[in-house]
Amino acid sequence: MVEAGTDSGRFHRLVTIVAELALLPFALALGLDLFITVERIFGETAGAAAGIVAAGAAIGLWYGFPRVRRLHVGHRERAMTRGQSQDRSNTPLHAKIEQMLTEARVVLPGAQALFGFQLAIVLTQSFEQLPTASMIMHATSLFLVAFAVVLLMAPAAYHRIVYAGEDSEDMHRVGSVLVTAATVPLALGLAGDVYVVVTKIMGSPTAGLIAGSLALVLLIGLWHVYPLVAVSIQNRGAK
Repeated sequence: MVEAGTDSGRFHRLVTIVAELALLPFALALGLDLFITVERIFGETAGAAAGIVAAGAAIGLWYGFPRVRRLHVGHRERAMTRGQSQDRSNTPLHAKIEQMLTEARVVLPGAQALFGFQLAIVLTQSFEQLPTASMIMHATSLFLVAFAVVLLMAPAAYHRIVYAGEDSEDMHRVGSVLVTAATVPLALGLAGDVYVVVTKIMGSPTAGLIAGSLALVLLIGLWHVYPLVAVSIQNRGAK
């Protein structure tokens, strides 16, 4: 029994190490993608700077931030699992964390697909025919979507590095903030691309600016304003 438990512990540590290391090439690839994009628009120096910033942000959020937090979270707290949270919901903590991670997994493929399409567009010949303002806006949107992808992947890394996969109120709180924060650069990136597309179709930067602004208002309204209003109404009704 002791040997089986020891083998299980070793396997768990091995899986944890492999999972952590898997994020490193992804961060480097993200940096290279940004380098390729920005280099085609602004030159090698700007491309190198953008690639370094993107890779640094990914490594910082996926490795640095969790390890800094782990220094301030005791081993006893990391190992502790609580069955129920004491807030307004009776949902078990384990279920809430699983729901939060599932929400991140649901949004992540869409953000990654958008990032892939944005990158592919930069490599086409027609991209070079866009106005400079549209090219800059597209590069900015690509960087924002890449940052959203980094934020969406951060909760899983935080959960694994800080708490070794165990449940914690802190894990749920930090993960929820990261997933919610990711929708802001994602909305900005989508709005920026709407500007580029509409400007290309209509031949008018003004039309593109109006369409992009409306898209941003719609996205922020649906993703942030409406939920906050619904929560406020629910809280008033509970009183």
